[in-house]
Amino acid sequence: MNQKNLFNIWTILGSFACAGFLLIATWIGIQWAHPHPSSTAGFVAADLTVIPLPTATVQVPTPTINASLAASLTAQPSQIALNTYVQISGTGTDGLRIRSAPGLNSDTVFRGDESETFMVKDGPKQADGYTWWYVVAPYDSTRAGWAAANYLAVVPPPTPSP
Repeated sequence: MNQKNLFNIWTILGSFACAGFLLIATWIGIQWAHPHPSSTAGFVAADLTVIPLPTATVQVPTPTINASLAASLTAQPSQIALNTYVQISGTGTDGLRIRSAPGLNSDTVFRGDESETFMVKDGPKQADGYTWWYVVAPYDSTRAGWAAANYLAVVPPPTPSP
């Protein structure tokens, strides 16, 4: 046989037909071996899961307080008076012990958090080297007791929320 007889149009078309038949048979076999769930299952199975790209994390700059503003917020016993609002300041994460009576030996009623606001209702009283003021939380009268003035800063009255 010569090469001209091997590569005629009918041989080439037969080869393509055979390849097409094998592709179709393979596809039918795959569908038969792994059928998709029926649509009565309540959802359609996803053939492709799209995972969104991560978004950029925005870093918010930390606000800083200038020295003159910090000095104006420093607690000074002469500024604290009856019916003024004070805020716990300078305790860090430790908070401030609010006591049942003026003095370091009296019982702690509760621990006030840094920046918590109170209204001054009584005082001043001197005990154990500190000036003490009786403070009450503006919206929770159960949070009341005596606090050392060294850790209180006068603040404007809170604005009521609508």
